[in-house]
Amino acid sequence: MGLEDDLERYREVGEERRQDLAEFIQYGDLGQSRPDEVKIPIKIVDLPEFAYDQRDMGGVGQGEGAEEGQPVGEPQPQPGDGDEDGEPGEEGGEHEYYEMDPEEFAQELDEELGLDLEPKGKKVIEEKEGDFTDMTRTGPSSTLDFERLFKKGLKRKLAMDFDREYVREALKVDGMGPSSVFEWARGENIPVSKAWLEEEYADLSSDEKTTWTSMEEMEANVEQSSTAERIRRDGVDSIPFRREDERYRYPEIIEEREKNVVVVNIRDVSGSMREKKRELVERTFTPLDWYLTGKYDHAEFVYIAHDAEAWEVDRDEFFGIRSGGGTRISSAYELAAAILEEEYPWADWNRYVFAAGDSENSSNDTEEQVIPLMEQIPANLHAYVETQPSGNAINATHAEEVERHFRESGDVAVAYVSSPEDVVDAIYTILSTEEEAQ
Repeated sequence: MGLEDDLERYREVGEERRQDLAEFIQYGDLGQSRPDEVKIPIKIVDLPEFAYDQRDMGGVGQGEGAEEGQPVGEPQPQPGDGDEDGEPGEEGGEHEYYEMDPEEFAQELDEELGLDLEPKGKKVIEEKEGDFTDMTRTGPSSTLDFERLFKKGLKRKLAMDFDREYVREALKVDGMGPSSVFEWARGENIPVSKAWLEEEYADLSSDEKTTWTSMEEMEANVEQSSTAERIRRDGVDSIPFRREDERYRYPEIIEEREKNVVVVNIRDVSGSMREKKRELVERTFTPLDWYLTGKYDHAEFVYIAHDAEAWEVDRDEFFGIRSGGGTRISSAYELAAAILEEEYPWADWNRYVFAAGDSENSSNDTEEQVIPLMEQIPANLHAYVETQPSGNAINATHAEEVERHFRESGDVAVAYVSSPEDVVDAIYTILSTEEEAQ
């Protein structure tokens, strides 16, 4: 086992020591990542190496000023070797990062939470021909499904087949004519036509028409053979094909649909949304953004900040901005509805509308404005995340009102986050609501 093997083993250990996904979401440094690249810290494992002190010019195995064979005593600590008085060091370990794209992140989060969402494609981007699995009554002869035609004809032949010799013997019974034999054959489930009986009866001589004195005598002396026995003995001489049995194969038309998604992130930036609340919003929304980016072919994001009024911001501003104004949550939904209607039609886009705040809202705004707007905006999922690190404030009722109104709805989720420990549960609440809706 050489040095290369050692290095490879240490690299494996390093990857095993990357931060657990749930721990990373709750406590990790999300700011090191980008929208298209998730960077999860790895605790660095120091690689073994040889050290050579060029200042040491003494002989091999002999300390400075010591006679040969003299014990050198206990090694003395040197400056920089460690903290004094045996106290543990306080410096954090050096870190590198395990990098994953949003698709891998979504797969791992599905495993972590026990979910597996299947996005729906909406916008048709291509139509192509698939296998020749569909059928039509007309088409070029090269696409005729002859196997199907043959089976239909064979099935009809078997249904029409009967033992002609046996029926012909019935015509030889004294006193039986075509009409009498036809009635007898119907009772025996023999599919013979009256025209055939008349033709066969006309070919019989006078002596043949009195061969048997009764039907009982004929049946006792003539053995009827089954269709299977006759086919094994004589084969199939002809198959009755009919035009109405003809079917022509043509390719199935497959629509390739692009799975597009727009995520509208709404955040309360009023004066009550202090740093801890803003951090909880970021810890909840950022993994959701990565997850949906990984799940869909094309993902776009709209960020809306609001106090008493709402305005669109970019992602960098969204998590850090703070206002001193009051709160009117409906202003954000009004803006979201306008943007979605103009730029992201429901027929072409999957939609997610996620809002977060401390549940404080102006009087009656939730019941009279926000809830009707949520009902009017078509979306795969609406979600509201309440962030209240110190517990519910007296007037923080927005989340409860939304939850109470949409309790029976399958496309609205409400989650409560009071600390980083609640973040993963909140994400599960949101995504599991989407899974149940599917």
